[in-house]
Formats: sequence, structure tokens, C-alpha cells
Amino acid sequence: MHKEFRNVRTSKRKLDHIEICLNKEVESSYSGFEDVMLIHKAIPEIDFDEIDTSVDFLGKRISAPFLIASITGGHEKAIEINKNLASAVEDLGLGMGVGSQRAGIEGGDLESFTIVREFAPKAFVYANIGLPQVIRDVEIAEKAVEMIDADALAIHLNYLQEAIQPEGDKFSRSAYDAIEEVCKSLKVPVIIKETGAGISRGIALKLKAVGVSALDVGGKGGTSFSAVESYRCEGYKAEIGRDFWDWGIPTAYSIVECYDILPVIATGGIRSGLDLAKALALGAVVGSSALPFLKRALEGVESVKELLRYYIDGLKVAMFLTGCRSCEDLRKVEIFISGKFREWLEVRGYDVSKLCLER
Repeated sequence: MHKEFRNVRTSKRKLDHIEICLNKEVESSYSGFEDVMLIHKAIPEIDFDEIDTSVDFLGKRISAPFLIASITGGHEKAIEINKNLASAVEDLGLGMGVGSQRAGIEGGDLESFTIVREFAPKAFVYANIGLPQVIRDVEIAEKAVEMIDADALAIHLNYLQEAIQPEGDKFSRSAYDAIEEVCKSLKVPVIIKETGAGISRGIALKLKAVGVSALDVGGKGGTSFSAVESYRCEGYKAEIGRDFWDWGIPTAYSIVECYDILPVIATGGIRSGLDLAKALALGAVVGSSALPFLKRALEGVESVKELLRYYIDGLKVAMFLTGCRSCEDLRKVEIFISGKFREWLEVRGYDVSKLCLER
């Protein structure tokens, strides 16, 4: 396919995704956090002002264990979105990812990506490219990192989306070889990022073996890209998209499957500071969210910062009520797991009591 035409098509698809996420119902049901309770500590034995939410993540200190997950790029409408997101995370000492850089690398709108580092010179920023593109050409990984002077690279796994998408890339042979080559050649850490269907323990172990530095489990419970693509399909193909709307491993489940293998970013249904606290209590190192920030980014920097503070202040309240001075303390608190999540853990052979007791 001619490169210029391919880029126009990719750019149009990015705009479609923005419009659908802004105007349609696209979230899947049940992240697993619904079945997690943090055990209240009636006397916290700390003062609220003692709480320190800062963490080290992949070589960078951030003020709280939270990132704005990859949202968009590759279209002129994304320029303002990414500018406002970048300004907000820079001001608050946090981090963010960019949307898939395929369009930019293919000759499209570079400014929608480069503007992130321009407005977030000190923040943690990760580049982002799809696994099918890496399989085709591993050198694309370095191009993505160089484009935005990234602190890390996320290779995203979106095979659910690709399977539903009319123009999807439905191939994955040689995936582990390509990932290993990227891990060996890049000077920055490599994150493997699912985009709504979760990561199981078996996959996590294979990814660790080829040199991956961290996992963004991207589980079910947030944006469903099967849902997004169903709006772009017609006839029975749209029906298939709806059939797989709730496909995947819930985010909370994926955290438990992966946290003792590689550092985990918890994405997928993180909609509050309490959700973030639950994710950390289950073993995640940081959490992230995308969809709630899309509309805020169109409203302006202050709107984005207000939502970020909602997450961070909610996290601090949860830390106070469980007696945690640090985020590392939160990973050791008592929790209670019930319902479908408990059933999953028992079937998968986990010691639920060990997971729930103070560690």
C-alpha cells in the first residue's frame, strides 16, 4: 500500500477512535476491584501529613504512582489533547504515555507526539508502538523512542482490537523473537502493554524471559476496544465486536497473575484513588488511566490537573485509613477478596488467605 495513503487512513482511524470514545459508551464491565476490600485500620498510627506518595519507576522518581495512559496521537486534533496532558503531568511531577506512534513514523502528524516532550521536559514519558509493527520492522522501536526522547518504550498488544478492526493486523508469529531483539537493542526499558484484555501468568513469564522490564496489564474493566471497533463496523462484523465487548482478564486478576514476575502498571478500570490503592495493595507498582482524561484534556490543563488530584488525594485517604506512610506499605496491607475474583484465584491455585493477610 502506498505510504501516503496508508498514513491518511491511519490518521482517520485515530480521529474515529477519539470521536467514538468521546461520544459513545465504550467501557467494559467488571475490573475485579469490585471484589476487593481494603481492611480499615481504626487507629492508623500515622498523621495524614506524613504520607509520601512518591515512587521510583523505571529509573525515574514520580510524585505519585500514577500515569496518564496512552490516549492518542497522529491527528491534528491530538495536538491540543497531548499538550494539555503533558503540561499537567509536568506540573504535578507525574508521567504519561503517547498513543500509537505508527502514524507519525509513517510520515503523519509528528507534532501531536513531539509536543509531549516539549511541554513535559522532566516528566516520565513512554513511547508506544504496536507489536505487529515491531514484528514487521524492529527498528521502528528506536524511531518511536527518538521521536519523543522517551524514558521507556511500550509495545502494545491489541490483538482483540486488531481482530475486530476492519483493517486490523492479525498476525503474531515471531512475536517473542521481535520483542527480545528490541529489548537487547534499546537503551531504555521496554514495557509490554495490553490494551484491555489483560495478561496471564504464562505470558508474563515468557515476556520476562525475553528481557521485558515491566508489564502494563491493561485488563478488562476500562475501555473495550472491541466496543470501539464495533461502532466502526457494519453488519455481522459489528455484532462480533459486541459479542467480544467484555472479553478478557479483569485488571485485578491480571495484577495477581503478574506482580511477582515483573513490575506491574495497573491499567483498565482505574477510576478513582481508591481503585488505585486496591491495585497497589494487590501488587502493582503504579496505576494508570486513559478514558477519563480524554474529555478533561479537551477542557484544558487545569481540568486535567483537577482529575489527577482526585486520584492522588483519594489514594492518600486510602493510605491514611490503612496506616500506610508509603506506597510500599500499601502493598503489604490486609485485604479481603470475595466473589468472582476469589473463585478465579482458587481455580488458578492461589493461596487466597496468603494474598489477603498483611504481608
